[in-house]
Amino acid sequence: LRVAVKLFSERGFRGTTTKEIAQAAGVSEAMVFRHFATKVELYAAILDHKACSSGKFEPAEMAADAIKRKDDRAVFESLALGALNHHEHDPEFQRLLLHSALEKHELAQMFFDEFVRHVYEFLGAYLRQRQSEGALIDIDPAIVVRAFIGMVMHHSLNNNLWDPNRRLLNISNESAAKHFTDILLNGIRAHEATSPAAKTNSGKNDKE
Repeated sequence: LRVAVKLFSERGFRGTTTKEIAQAAGVSEAMVFRHFATKVELYAAILDHKACSSGKFEPAEMAADAIKRKDDRAVFESLALGALNHHEHDPEFQRLLLHSALEKHELAQMFFDEFVRHVYEFLGAYLRQRQSEGALIDIDPAIVVRAFIGMVMHHSLNNNLWDPNRRLLNISNESAAKHFTDILLNGIRAHEATSPAAKTNSGKNDKE
């Protein structure tokens, strides 16, 4: 499975043969088929293997304590850091998922149904609870989750695929998680009373 992940992540499903997997693993092609009847079965087994591995990413468990404390910062910061560390330690699986999506392979949909949809549901439920308590503004939780995941995943893709030398942004995962959480919870706009536009408008109002 490790060999298959490596080759699939480099060449995609269509670009990788079972013969190549067997050769890279140092076994016969017949041995591959003894464990997996088809290449599709082998490909699908990768997701099951990742889901059961000790290094799997479990967002609900990772943020459980912070959610109980209703610590919004800790919830998002822990999830961001966990996701960034996970992809940094397993970039091949991230590449494999991208190949799967581009090739419209069922593995991409399996991952979406078993993982992505789950994140939207459990994090969305937390956001709705906090909104009902008046702690967060009234906005579609799915939009908040999409914005949060967007920041984290784009940063991860830059580090793993497009800019591995981190020429555009070279910060630690801890720092990235903190700043992304700051942006999500507080935004980047200065308080209107101290912004140049606000001061100008205030001056005009005073004169009037």
